[in-house]
Amino acid sequence: MHPLAAAVLAIGLLATGAAQALGGKPAVDRNTLVVALSSGPGNLDPQVAPSVDSAKYAWNVFDTLYGFDLKGNIEPRLATAHTVSADGLTHTFKLRSGVKFHNDAALTSADVKFSIERIIKPETKSTRRPYFVNTVASVETPDAQTVVFKLAQKDGAFLNKVAGYLYIVPKAYTEGLPTPEAFALAPVGTGPYRFVEHKIGQSLELARFDGFWGSKPGVAKLLFRFVPEASSRVNAVLASEVDLATDVAPSDAEQLATRKGVSVVSVPGGSPLHIRIYSNDAATPLSKREVRLALNHALDRDAIIKSVFRGQAAPLASTIPASYPYGSNPALKPYAYDPAKSKALLAQAGFPNGFETSFYCAAAFPRALCEAVAAYWGQVGVKAQVKTIDYVAFNRINNVHQSGPLAFSEFGNAIYDPIHVIGGSVAKGGTWSDYFNPEVQKLIDQVEGEADRGKRDTLFKQILQLTHDDGQAVLLAELNLNYARDPDLQWSPQVAGWSLNFRNVGWKAPQP
Repeated sequence: MHPLAAAVLAIGLLATGAAQALGGKPAVDRNTLVVALSSGPGNLDPQVAPSVDSAKYAWNVFDTLYGFDLKGNIEPRLATAHTVSADGLTHTFKLRSGVKFHNDAALTSADVKFSIERIIKPETKSTRRPYFVNTVASVETPDAQTVVFKLAQKDGAFLNKVAGYLYIVPKAYTEGLPTPEAFALAPVGTGPYRFVEHKIGQSLELARFDGFWGSKPGVAKLLFRFVPEASSRVNAVLASEVDLATDVAPSDAEQLATRKGVSVVSVPGGSPLHIRIYSNDAATPLSKREVRLALNHALDRDAIIKSVFRGQAAPLASTIPASYPYGSNPALKPYAYDPAKSKALLAQAGFPNGFETSFYCAAAFPRALCEAVAAYWGQVGVKAQVKTIDYVAFNRINNVHQSGPLAFSEFGNAIYDPIHVIGGSVAKGGTWSDYFNPEVQKLIDQVEGEADRGKRDTLFKQILQLTHDDGQAVLLAELNLNYARDPDLQWSPQVAGWSLNFRNVGWKAPQP
C-alpha cells in the first residue's frame, strides 16, 4: 500500500466497552422512536433548506403532490391523478379530498399555487428555485381540487421535481407570518408528524398528526437527537439510549456485524462524494483544466476507499453514480492514480512547483478522508489547508457560493433523476455550481426539455463524458449508507437516497 495510506487510518473505532442493548428494549417506549442523527437541520423550512439537510425530517412533516416509495418509484401523495398535455407544457393535478394541515386548515389548490410561487420568489432564498424558475410560467386553480401548471418549456423530469422539491405549505398561515424566515421557527405541513420542539444543536421532536390523510405511523413520537460522532451514535444504540442510528461509519458497521442485540442495514447511497471546484474565477489555478485533472490524478482512490471506508464504496467515475436508475455512463473509468501525470499537468498549466490552496471539510465527512486528500495533493506540490467546519454552518455558506475555492460535497438522491445532480452542480446558475462549459450547458438545456427516457439517458452520458474530460469536480467515491437499529424496530431505509421516511415505522409485538 502507498505510504500515504497511513494518513487515512485515523478513524474512530467502536468503543469496545459499550453497554449491550437487548433487542426489543426501546430507548423510551413503544410509542416513541429515538433517532440519532449526525447533525440537525440548519433550517426547518423545507422549501429553503438543501435536499439532504431537509429530507432527514421533512418527509415526515410535509407532503408533496407525488412522492417516492422506498425504491424511488413515483407514488401519489396529495394528488391522486396527474395528466400531461400532448405538447408537454400543461401538467394537471387532481388533489386528494379531506387533507388537512397541522393547524387544521383544509388543503386546497390555492396552497399548491402559493407553495410553488413562494419557492420561485427570490426573497424566499429557496435552494429549489433553480429547478422551477425558468420552467413554470404560471399556475392556475380552476377549482379547489385542481391545479394546472403551465410550463414555459418542456421538462422531462417535472413530476420527479414536484415529488422531490415541491413541499406544500399553508397559504394563509405562511402569509400571516412577519417574515419569510419565520416559517422555519414554527413549520406547518400535512405530513404524518407535526412539529413540536427544536432545541438547536440538541434535538428535534415531532408528534404523530391524528388528522393525517393516510395510514397512521406505528409510533406516536419521533425524537431526533443530534450526535456528531459516528461511534457515539452507535454506542447510543448499544446502550439503548436511541433506537436507530444513521450515518454509521464503515468501521463501526464492520464490527457490529458480530454483535448481538443490534442490526445493521446497508443500502446503496446513490450519492456522489466529490470535491466541489470553484473554477469560474479566471485568476485562480482552478480555472485551468489541466489543474483540475491534476488534482484528480493525484489521488489513490482505491487506498482511500479501503482504509477510510473499509471497502464499502466504489471509485466514482462521474457525478452520476451507478446506483441511479438511469443516466450513469458505464463507459467512463475513474481517474487513474498517476502522480507523475499529475505533476506534468501542473507544469503544463504553469505551476511546475504546485500552488497553495484550501478546502472546506465539514464535520459530516471523516477527518481522515480530508487529511488523506491533502497529503496526496501535497506529494505533487499542491499545499492544501484543511478548513474544518460545522455541517450546519457549512450548508449556510455552501448554498450561497461562499465555500470556495474547494469543498467536500455529496448529493442526496432527492428526485431519483440525474438532473438533480447535474442541474445543481454542473449547470450554469446551479445552487451548488461554480462551473460553466458552453458545450455541457447546451446538452443540459436539451435534456431539460426531453421527456423520452431513452433520449435523456443518451444526453446524460454525453454530459458525463464532457465533464469527466474537463475535470469538472474531483471525483472520489460512491458510498453505502449504513444504519444501526434495534432488531425489533420495523423500518427500512430509502434505497439510493438520504431521506428518512418514518411513515411506516413501528415496533414488533413484544414477546410474552
